Amino acid sequence: MKRLLQFTLTLLLLAVVLTACQKEEKVLIDETDAETITANSTVTQFLIRAAENAGNFDDLIDGFSCGSIVLPITVIANGQEVVINSEEDFALVAAIFDQFPNDTDTLEILFPITILLEDFTEVIINSQADLDAIIALCDGDLDDAIECVDFVYPITFFLYNSNQQQTDTVTVNSSYELYLFLSNLDSDDYFSIEFPVSVIVNGETTEVHTNTELLDIISNANCDDDPINNDFTEDLTSGTWYITYYFDEYDETGNFTDYAFTFNSDNTAQASNGSTGIPGTWGTNEDFTYLDLNFGSDFPFNELYASWDIIEASSEEIRTKDVSGGNGSIDYLTFGRTPNDGSNDDVNAFIEQLTTGLWYVNLFEDDGANDTCNYHEYAFNFNTNGTATATGSTETKDGFWTVEVDSGGDLELILNFEYNNSDDPFKELNDDWDVLDFDVSFLNLKDTSGSGTNYLDFGRETSPDCGGGGGGPDPQELIDIMVAGTWYVDTFLDNGDDETGDFNGYNFNFYANQTVLATNGSENVYGIWVVTLQSDELNFEFDMDSPINGADDQEYKVLQFTETTTTLITKDSNGNIEDTLIFKKN
Repeated sequence: MKRLLQFTLTLLLLAVVLTACQKEEKVLIDETDAETITANSTVTQFLIRAAENAGNFDDLIDGFSCGSIVLPITVIANGQEVVINSEEDFALVAAIFDQFPNDTDTLEILFPITILLEDFTEVIINSQADLDAIIALCDGDLDDAIECVDFVYPITFFLYNSNQQQTDTVTVNSSYELYLFLSNLDSDDYFSIEFPVSVIVNGETTEVHTNTELLDIISNANCDDDPINNDFTEDLTSGTWYITYYFDEYDETGNFTDYAFTFNSDNTAQASNGSTGIPGTWGTNEDFTYLDLNFGSDFPFNELYASWDIIEASSEEIRTKDVSGGNGSIDYLTFGRTPNDGSNDDVNAFIEQLTTGLWYVNLFEDDGANDTCNYHEYAFNFNTNGTATATGSTETKDGFWTVEVDSGGDLELILNFEYNNSDDPFKELNDDWDVLDFDVSFLNLKDTSGSGTNYLDFGRETSPDCGGGGGGPDPQELIDIMVAGTWYVDTFLDNGDDETGDFNGYNFNFYANQTVLATNGSENVYGIWVVTLQSDELNFEFDMDSPINGADDQEYKVLQFTETTTTLITKDSNGNIEDTLIFKKN
């Protein structure tokens, strides 16, 4: 048997095996030679390999396949603190990594931790450097544990001498006890197993009755099999599925409300609302890493046409994602067993506010400590493709964002910004933030997942407490900016519909006499513009002649303006953004 590391543990192991293995009274029974095996037999070696501590199940955390971490531990995943109390909690870290497929995932372990080696030796690790050093000792030759095989305990063994006379009975109650018992047998020791024994391979339990059956099931175990993936086709083609979440820059789940999806074993599929049936096809690969869907070219089913990466799959839910080939945005598609009511108004209203104009941190309170001014110089821009930037006077931080609805139906804004080291304040922004309240001028967020409660507020101006804001808007300042140079329409959203293309090729000249001229070189279009101050808000009235009058005859509110960009919006009766018009200077 190969050994992972050289430790002087002989005396310790002998002491442990004497106490760990439950001794019973000697019971003399008649065993045949065929069922009696030695410490050096093939069956024994496979049993030892199956009993060894398999270390690859937590490689997402420690990257160490020759051992495992003793739980609980605390890690920082993409800036988010996660306490891992059980193996099930590894999924929390995987979910954080899956939120942003285009980002660089980072994981920081809070030391010290304890590593359990292949032979169940415990080693205390005090730093990442110590962990890297022990990982370097692990190679393919040492990692010989059969990690997908386990047993139902207890298991009883009968010991014999060379004359096939029974000398003792030993019962083991765990993989740890089984490993110690088998690995400390002498070469001339004989033993037999009390059958039947239940063997668990990739989550499936089989009862075996002989050494031959036992050797066969262990030696042929395919530890590359994923029990969830093995069931994927069966789950997909059983019963009815509903789209419970579809996200393409905005939450568009409501487009599929009332449609039930069935997937057939011949790779055909159908979406039906009871009166209309939409035929389709599905496919996957042998590793079940993606799901191909095609439900034709009619809206909205044409949006399902993609090769969806499978994030997670079970008999009750299938979560997938796809990185768009256009702007690189991330689309999410989830199938579940219960219909979704399509109520996504809050999600979309929040996303529209978030992705319109620039934001500034007006409050960052970390467990009672006010650290707002760490961010006062940064202007935050959240793009509809899920990327974000925070631009300061000397640097720009890149990041990612997404919006989710938690199990209680509340909105969450998930942030992941790059940071340079553990003291970088941007590390503190990376978390799942509960959305307390929002409108076009503010976002109020809270996080209670860590050791305390943090608050994060965004506004449209820098915090007055950090030398920004105050004084109110100045109409003349905006007028002076607009009359200096020429402008073009960077964005025009009419009730969310992108109609920017209507203004392609036109440059705008705003004049001090409140007239405006737009020209594309061959055609001149005239209009008027007026800036007024009403109730501490700047109004921007805009009226153009045909053919580019789609954005005119509106009393826009000036959301923000700089020397190079002016963002105008209209609001609905609830104060949400309705239309967006953004001018940028040439």
